[in-house]
Amino acid sequence: MERFTAYIDSQRSRFLAELADIIRIPSVAAQNRGIEETATFVEQRFRRLGAETRILQADGGNPLVYATIGRGSRTLLIYDHYDVQPAEPLELWQSPPFELTERNGKLYGRGVADNKGNLMLRIQAIEAWLATEGELPIRIIFAVEGEEEVSSRTLPAVCREYADLLRADGCLWETGGVDLGERPVVTCGAKGIQYVELIARGARHDLHSSYATFVPNPAWRLIWALNTLKGPDGRVRIPGFYDRVRQPSDSDLAALASIPADDDDALLANLGLSDFLDGVRGVERLRRHLFEPTCTICGLVSGYTGKGSKTVLPNKARAKIDFRLVPDMEPAEVLQQLRQHLDAEGFQDIEIVDLGGEHPARGPLDATIVRAALDSAREVYGCEPILYPTMAGTGPMYPLCTALGTPVASGAGCGYYSSRVHSPNENIRIVDYWRAMQWMGSLIRHFAG
Repeated sequence: MERFTAYIDSQRSRFLAELADIIRIPSVAAQNRGIEETATFVEQRFRRLGAETRILQADGGNPLVYATIGRGSRTLLIYDHYDVQPAEPLELWQSPPFELTERNGKLYGRGVADNKGNLMLRIQAIEAWLATEGELPIRIIFAVEGEEEVSSRTLPAVCREYADLLRADGCLWETGGVDLGERPVVTCGAKGIQYVELIARGARHDLHSSYATFVPNPAWRLIWALNTLKGPDGRVRIPGFYDRVRQPSDSDLAALASIPADDDDALLANLGLSDFLDGVRGVERLRRHLFEPTCTICGLVSGYTGKGSKTVLPNKARAKIDFRLVPDMEPAEVLQQLRQHLDAEGFQDIEIVDLGGEHPARGPLDATIVRAALDSAREVYGCEPILYPTMAGTGPMYPLCTALGTPVASGAGCGYYSSRVHSPNENIRIVDYWRAMQWMGSLIRHFAG
């Protein structure tokens, strides 16, 4: 595929300019910013590619850009999303979050790793194929949504309504990249999630802190409630929480045993830590990471948090919490268990706001799309790729793949171990962007069979 590579090399400036254009649009789903504008940008780019497009929507949700191109006996569904996480805290960014900035061989910007970089490089790789190899040997469907960062609220309804449009022989998932050892990673599943906000309320308005002698403090109230959710041993204390947890299968454990687990020290150094939680290391760390559910405080705020002091008794306290779920846990059931637990502990006054849930998902480890992702990774990177039975993160894999019977694999992505996804200074390495295009081109060929 020398002509394919030469074409990419000749278009590097234009391709990076396109990436900068989409990064510039602040498509923050949680803040309802830039959504329509970004959907239009993506649809227009598909049309320039020569794809047929349409917008799919359900329940008043954000537009899903649907595009089809190519012909062949096999159909590949490619899932990506154009929405991004909020950029806050802005003061921690070394450059404006919505301006693609190059520093020291890296590209910085909100969404450059998750997921606009992967979206654009896959489109650009297909352009390179069409320009140098001719007609695609497979049919490709793109499903690019705008609600992934807010739990894909309406995607299940879209998948039910347009199931016939979305069925495929395999799905290439949004994620992809290399691990600490520079080995390409392929994953075949995802954890689920239930995201909530807990709210404790006190007086009608903030008060002078001297009133703490007889006025309830919602910050303390929320802390006491949070203290009932998880113990110092790390176990979630909500009754029934672990009842549905499916134990890893023999194939899961075989895949786990094949994953290199000798990077503890390098990972600790990269994270700036002296040790992991509970001192866990190696295979046991990976087993926890992939196969155990979690309860995580993602944000906690109340009263005055600015510079200096302010003696205030706050009237409200809020905490954002996510539960990462493994098969066969049900998001709605976890939500119900949380309510019942807080009530039983005497916290009936704590409000629970449901911010969205997604089911966990798993796909077969020997599917055609998995073999294509692994074979193409070997070809491009010149080393043995790492196969993960699932990723520790979450995405709408269940309604888009599991429910429709579509095998799934990640790959052809530009992520790396220090991309800082969801954090300030999100970035990719430029060399990974071009190498992932090679991976995409090779994957097309291998999937065509």
